[in-house]
Amino acid sequence: MNASEPQRCAWAQQAGPLDRQYHDTEWGVPVHDDRTLFEYLILEGAQAGLSWSQVLARREGYRAAFAGFDPAKVARFTEAHCARLLHDPGIIRNRLKVAAAVSNARAFLALQEAHGSFDAWLWRFTEGRPLQNAWAHHQQVPASTPLSQGLSRALTRAGFRFVGPTIVYAFIQAVGMVNDHTTDCFRHEPVRRLGASPT
Repeated sequence: MNASEPQRCAWAQQAGPLDRQYHDTEWGVPVHDDRTLFEYLILEGAQAGLSWSQVLARREGYRAAFAGFDPAKVARFTEAHCARLLHDPGIIRNRLKVAAAVSNARAFLALQEAHGSFDAWLWRFTEGRPLQNAWAHHQQVPASTPLSQGLSRALTRAGFRFVGPTIVYAFIQAVGMVNDHTTDCFRHEPVRRLGASPT
C-alpha cells in the first residue's frame, strides 16, 4: 500500500481507482432516496455471478440504458426495448437480468404506492437505523444474515427477482443499512457517525 493512501477495507485495498472511489464515498452511506435505492437494486442484481468491479465499470452504461434509473420509466419497457438492450455493450447483456430489472421496477412501484415510498418500506427492516458492526477482519464479514434472508423473502413475495440473500446482503451493505467497514478502515468511524444521526 502507498504510504499516502488510507487504510481501507480489504476488498477495496487492492482495487482499482473506480472501486476505491466507490468505497471511499458511497459504500455504507445510508441511502433514503428511492431512485438511488432502485439503482442499487438493479446493479446488485446485475452483479450475480460476476464481480462488483465489472458492474461498477458499466454504471454509466446502466444509467443510459435504464432511463437514469427512473423506476416509472423502466417499468414501461417493452419486450422490444429489452431485446435492444441485449445488444448494448454498456451493460451486462443477460436476458434474465434485463427482464428482472423491468419486472423489479414494477414491483418497486407497487411498494411505493402501498407504503408512500420504497425507502419507508425498506428501512422498517432495521427500524429506520443502520446496524453498526465492528468487524476486525474482512473474513468475519458474512455473505448473508438473518436480516438479508428475511428481506430476500419479503422482496421475493413482492415480485422481485435476483434478490437472493447474498445479493440482498450486498445491497444493504451498499445502501448503509449495515456498516460493514472493518474497524481498521478509515471509513468505519465516519460511516458510524452518519448512522448515529436521526434519519
